[in-house]
Amino acid sequence: MTFTFRPLDPLKDAELLHSWVTHPKAAFWMMQDASLVDVERAYMEIAADEHHHALLGLQDGEPVFLMEYYDPRHRELAGLYEPLPGDIGMHFLTPATDSPVHGFTRAVITAVLARLFEDPAVARVVVEPDLANTAVHALNKAVGFVAEREIQKPEKKALLSFCTRERFEKAVSI
Repeated sequence: MTFTFRPLDPLKDAELLHSWVTHPKAAFWMMQDASLVDVERAYMEIAADEHHHALLGLQDGEPVFLMEYYDPRHRELAGLYEPLPGDIGMHFLTPATDSPVHGFTRAVITAVLARLFEDPAVARVVVEPDLANTAVHALNKAVGFVAEREIQKPEKKALLSFCTRERFEKAVSI
């Protein structure tokens, strides 16, 4: 599977995003009760934030997933761990579908990490998925993440995990 990326347009893409983030499958995204305006506002804030970015992943020119990346020294994990130079935080969301494609989500996370590691300044990707999200923990492990410890964020108990460039390259070369 081949994906391309484009910056998310908070107004143009709000309806699509709203359908994705409010679906029951996206419960760990924590926007289940968000209105369209809430989604627009949240992504307008990200668009205006120099430390947080949102991209849409495209397949054949059509949006098929959401990717966010952020500076963990300033967003999400600020004060919850000691960031190293080259750390970058990441989230991704694959929308619910009536016709799942085997291997799609793994292809998405692989593409997301490859995109992040294209930047030579990125040495390590940091994630903090909900402790209860066991499916994403397994997926993270498959692409090279190593869980470090549980952390308490304001909105959830999370599993702080890291993936170095070397672990990612080894995991995806198999």
